[in-house]
Amino acid sequence: MKKESLQAIYEAYEIEEACIREMKAFIDDEAFGKAVDLLSKAPRIGTAGCGHSGIICQHMAHLMCCIERPARFISPAEAVHGATGFLQAGDVMIFASRGGKTKELLPIVDICKAKGVSIITVTENMESPLAQAADVVLKQYVNRETDKWNAQGTTSTTALCMIFHALQAAVIEETGYQAEQFALIHPGGAVGERLNHKAL
Repeated sequence: MKKESLQAIYEAYEIEEACIREMKAFIDDEAFGKAVDLLSKAPRIGTAGCGHSGIICQHMAHLMCCIERPARFISPAEAVHGATGFLQAGDVMIFASRGGKTKELLPIVDICKAKGVSIITVTENMESPLAQAADVVLKQYVNRETDKWNAQGTTSTTALCMIFHALQAAVIEETGYQAEQFALIHPGGAVGERLNHKAL
């Protein structure tokens, strides 16, 4: 391995470590509080994003299912071909877009508005169309991506993941979700074995 390659590995760790440390300064208690309240009470939760953001939105939907908040990732391509039928009045839709201008997501916003679905947007651009259309906006902070061209969705996905992880931790507290409940729906793997052994 080249010397430069090894240096890039260490720098990637340092860049993302700094991002998580610095992004705490952008936590808006009121906005997070509204988001947690919406997620705790919504009958259903949808998530949508494109590219790397979309992949992390799939993770968020799974995180919500793991604490029995019914959720699914709605592909932007499928959303305008009937998939938004999953959403009903009173539900919540989470959009993730670093720039807040992702064109594929904008038609979904209109559908959500027409159906009475609350919108949570996670973005770096608080003045963007997706931010302006949202009921709650959570600020995404990114110092820089880890590649030398500052172009790949690396640190930005870590930042988005951190926001989603924080939301799940808060919803667990807000709803009083218990490990015994998770043990029932997660009998598989080492985690399931540990939780169900305790339950016995």
